[in-house]
Amino acid sequence: MITRNERLAASLDEPFVVFMIGMRINSLVMVHKWLPVATAMPRMIKELYEKPESGFLHAESWFGRTTIMVQYWRTLDQLLAYARNKEAVHLPAWRAFNKAVGTNGSVGIWHETYVASPGTYENIYVNMPPFGLGKVGSVYPAMAGKQTAASRMGVRGGSAL
Repeated sequence: MITRNERLAASLDEPFVVFMIGMRINSLVMVHKWLPVATAMPRMIKELYEKPESGFLHAESWFGRTTIMVQYWRTLDQLLAYARNKEAVHLPAWRAFNKAVGTNGSVGIWHETYVASPGTYENIYVNMPPFGLGKVGSVYPAMAGKQTAASRMGVRGGSAL
């Protein structure tokens, strides 16, 4: 991916959802418990990219003992509809997790959901390839009054970030 050697910020003109999800391997030797969890998410993401009408916009992932994925969605209703969809990959995977792992401690899962709207978030990308919200939103130079986090949020007198 080509880096953009400049200072950029990104925005969306409408509300959107940031969904953070991941898993934590608590027992490395219990591969039969955590491997099905680890392999379920790529199938879900493939399904979501193939169905833009789902409201899914993009995802970024980081891997390790604790995995982290940040997803961007158009609306909370669309995210929740996907989670409850009996025809989609998620619900059967969630049910399988609860049956095979439940609360036995071998593998942990987590998620956090945030609804953002214009003026309630900010970001900065310096010397980065397109990334995160910068892949789905409008990207603009973070200069001339948009150089600090405070200015990008519309707050007066904040320190530079």
